[in-house]
Amino acid sequence: MSAMRVVVRVGRDSAVTPVDFGGGAPVLIAGPCAVEDLPMMRECAGAARIAGAGLLRGGAFKPRTSPHSFQGLGAEGLSILSEVRAETGLPVVTEVMSCSQIGPALEAVDMLQVGARNMHNFTLLSELGRSGAPVLLKRGFMATVEEWLLAAEYVLTEGNSRVVLCERGIRTFEPWTRNTLDLSAVPLARSRSGLPVIVDPCHATGSRDLVGPMCHAALACGADGLMLEIHPDPARARSDGDQSLGFEDFRALAADLAETAAFFCSHRQGG
Repeated sequence: MSAMRVVVRVGRDSAVTPVDFGGGAPVLIAGPCAVEDLPMMRECAGAARIAGAGLLRGGAFKPRTSPHSFQGLGAEGLSILSEVRAETGLPVVTEVMSCSQIGPALEAVDMLQVGARNMHNFTLLSELGRSGAPVLLKRGFMATVEEWLLAAEYVLTEGNSRVVLCERGIRTFEPWTRNTLDLSAVPLARSRSGLPVIVDPCHATGSRDLVGPMCHAALACGADGLMLEIHPDPARARSDGDQSLGFEDFRALAADLAETAAFFCSHRQGG
């Protein structure tokens, strides 16, 4: 039996144009993996808006496997996101890794992301539930669908129903992709939870050449949105350059995805 569908609105004030996840049309989220500086973030925001993205992404705090990798700009990154948000009118999503980061982040952005490494950080999930803010919950790379949905329950049981799930690939024995994108999880998680489910094909594949096909496949199986990493010069990106799209490729893909989304929306509505 399918759960009742939930629509999650993101956009905390009149300074931005709100977007609805689960309301029919898929939402495109785009931006760099990490906020590097203000000019770069402005470029990414401009490209995202021109391509029709409804939400801007950018990491101020970056959990990295190596402690020697770029960890993000922290508070400075939040300030940059806030400034670009005001300039463009795009709602913004950024990741938080600890309870202490929630308050400062909510002063700057509209939606808080829980990364794959923190899916089992139950203290953080409960605090996000009490915050009432929209939460983007990524699936852990070693988590089952049931564990993912139970992680969402930590937010929901605190009275916060504004949860969007994000499938971003799981770890398997396959070495040629960064992760293995589990598209079967999209309709399954939607059916069992009623929550909107989006797909991050960049982290799932680790290769910009595979991002496009996986985007179309995600829309075909009913994803409520896509999260894409873009950068003005992917070869020089301080984080995840191999899976980031340049602006020209991103604009072409976004145009194709708009047609794919329209086709499947019409098909599901019997048009």
